[in-house]
Amino acid sequence: MTAQLNPRGDVAVLVPAAGAGVRLGPGRPKALRLLAGEPLLVHAVRRVATASVRSIVVAAPAAEVAEVRELLAPIAPVTVVAGGETRQDSVACALAAVPADVEIILVHDAARALVPPELVESVAAAIRAGAPAAVPVLPVVDTIKRVSAEGVVTATVDRAELRSVQTPQGFRRAVLTAAHAAGSDALTDDAGLVEQQGVPVTCVPGSEFALKVTRPFDLALAEHLLTVAPEPVAPRTLIA
Repeated sequence: MTAQLNPRGDVAVLVPAAGAGVRLGPGRPKALRLLAGEPLLVHAVRRVATASVRSIVVAAPAAEVAEVRELLAPIAPVTVVAGGETRQDSVACALAAVPADVEIILVHDAARALVPPELVESVAAAIRAGAPAAVPVLPVVDTIKRVSAEGVVTATVDRAELRSVQTPQGFRRAVLTAAHAAGSDALTDDAGLVEQQGVPVTCVPGSEFALKVTRPFDLALAEHLLTVAPEPVAPRTLIA
């Protein structure tokens, strides 16, 4: 059954899904790799569509646009566009397809296929409350070392001030549009583009279920999580 998006919602979710996923090994584009028998992209869109969003725009590999449209049609009303050479290009392509009157934009990685809908809601709520940008974060639990090019430890980094950043990342539309227009460096997330413009980025509690499937181990972990907790879970309270 196709999920019905909220026609009165003020949120659009962009899903850049054109990446190759080299670290997952040879095969299809990452967003189309199977997790428990369904593509990562299907899992991600299904969960995002459960939240109060008005529009979902997927930037798919150019050669797979028709396939992705057909794949997502039973899940939710989704606009599918061809992505670009880089993640930034794909986000820009998706942003251009968002209805003009939608003011809150979330950007979500298809590889974070198990994102809880509650996390989508909390990021959108932070923007609605006045933050120009917001990201979900988790505390860093490992000891972090700074290492030289020769493989020698040069310092131990204080992890109390460190956070692991997830998606969806939320923005006022004007903030994200301006950051993409001005940004030139190839950064790994949209919050980095916004930070370059001097815009403050608010943190909200993340979720372990919003893990990013990057390596074969991550795929196996995500499949295990689906067996022990198939339903979305709420973001946990941020701790140091």
